[in-house]
Amino acid sequence: MREKSQKIRLSPTGLLVLKKRYLRRDVEGRCVESPEEMFRRVACNVASADALYGNNTHATERVFYNTMAALEFLPNSPTLMNAGRELQQLAACFVLPVEDSIEHIFEMVKYSAIIHQSGGGTGFSFSKLRPKNDIVSTSGGPASGPVSFIRIFNEATEVINQGGFRRGANMAVLHVAHPDILEFIDCKSRQGVLTNFNISVGVTDAFMKAVEKDKEYELINPRTEKVVKRLRAREVFDRLVDEAWKTGEPGVLFLDSINAANPTPKIGVIEATNPCGEQPLLPYESCVLGSVNLSRMLKGDKKPQVDWDRLREVIRHGVHFLDNIVDINKYPLPQVAEISKGNRKIGLGLMGFADMLIKMDIPYNSEEALETAGGLMKFFSQEANAASIELAKKRGVFPNFSGSVYDRTGGPRYRNVSRTTIAPTGTISIIAGCSSGIEPVFAFSFGRRILDEAFIPEVYDYFIEMAHREGFYSDKMMEEVSKEGSIQSIPYIPDVIKRVFVTAHDIPAEWHVRTQAAFQKYTDNAVSKTINFSSNTSKDEVEKTFMLAYKSGCKGITIYRDKSRISQALALECECEAAVD
Repeated sequence: MREKSQKIRLSPTGLLVLKKRYLRRDVEGRCVESPEEMFRRVACNVASADALYGNNTHATERVFYNTMAALEFLPNSPTLMNAGRELQQLAACFVLPVEDSIEHIFEMVKYSAIIHQSGGGTGFSFSKLRPKNDIVSTSGGPASGPVSFIRIFNEATEVINQGGFRRGANMAVLHVAHPDILEFIDCKSRQGVLTNFNISVGVTDAFMKAVEKDKEYELINPRTEKVVKRLRAREVFDRLVDEAWKTGEPGVLFLDSINAANPTPKIGVIEATNPCGEQPLLPYESCVLGSVNLSRMLKGDKKPQVDWDRLREVIRHGVHFLDNIVDINKYPLPQVAEISKGNRKIGLGLMGFADMLIKMDIPYNSEEALETAGGLMKFFSQEANAASIELAKKRGVFPNFSGSVYDRTGGPRYRNVSRTTIAPTGTISIIAGCSSGIEPVFAFSFGRRILDEAFIPEVYDYFIEMAHREGFYSDKMMEEVSKEGSIQSIPYIPDVIKRVFVTAHDIPAEWHVRTQAAFQKYTDNAVSKTINFSSNTSKDEVEKTFMLAYKSGCKGITIYRDKSRISQALALECECEAAVD
């Protein structure tokens, strides 16, 4: 007999997101599912995989439902949307190869459309495509180059988006040694271009060292594998920094760091990631993600501390949940099914880190926060690893174990080739009512754009509670907060409050990067983190940030300078009003 559904406490914005994007609808477009029914649908479907191993699916369903209903853990969006429904495509992240032939390129356009239609996002490396004006043997004419084909993928995505319930998203990567690298760096310099793509330059250790020593490096034609030109590395790096400062793109992927952590190097080289950069993947590989809500992993009222026992339980449930998805997922392509089932790659991560710090009275930009991040992720990784090893004892290691980096005497025998990833958790953190990923709070009063609609005003509830409790709340104060977003320049707010209640723009870039690096140290895959800059940030600061990320062991870096794009997902309320006007 099933227990009565728990009452799920959702914020108005969280409920709006569910209604617009996740809840089942009838043929006339009306919602015919409650949040409780959605979580029950997902729990029942994902728990059904236990039957493959002779386990009690009802007990597992109860655990999965309770963990999601309590908003302690949520899987990636495609799972919430599609589990237990006809589509049954539950993974968020895909990488497709792009080979140097018209037939293959347009085959990948088709494959990406199929994946987007199912709710997934795709990453591509265009580094194998011959450069612009290179010879095309079949016609004798000049090649149009990688950037021209990225535009084709972008337009195909736009068509799919018009009929989709989740925007298709892409990542385009080009190796820094490609002859068209400067054109690629500039390809989003004009606003409104390639809006369905994030772009990142894939750099190597050799390139970064050439930047530091102000030396030249070689550009290589991928068709002939011959050197066609030499450029000053510093010139290319400066161009990259300049564009990132202007528009927030390109980002940077540190390919050598990524491949040093590739657990199956005999299968292939990793050249691309999913759209937000946190999931490096082999060609045709997919990954399912899920995140633990740290804001609900605390105990104690006066001075909350991490509830390590509950965190351990939820991590183990999360690994079990994601591993089950590998078995019941309906993969969009047979090539994706083969390598995804062969590696069983999962990405368990976390959200609500900023909320946790604030409740624990720890400033985000402090050594104590870095120690907390490192200790937390080390524990997280250990428990995820232990859960995967335990599953392997019952279900077997991942099929591609032989020849992997773990295939050695005394090495760990994992069920999953990798276990941990830190995703941006955009919409699932809204549902969970917590801060996104490991990001600091954007502002204490701001506007949020959902599904390209008008901005919705939001306030940071815990700050309001604190202001009432400490006796400095007033309507005047909230007017000032709504204008500034930050509280640092409001004189009558106590310094002890300002110390902990810091926003993304209050925090120097160095602390953003050091936080990312602290989490990356104990994360199998990669960490999604946007280094937020104020609008008056200099290009020198952006350059220092890129170099610090490289030297700190990050696998990639993305920056965003406030107001550097016409459209952005979060903005201060006064800016929202200006945008509407």
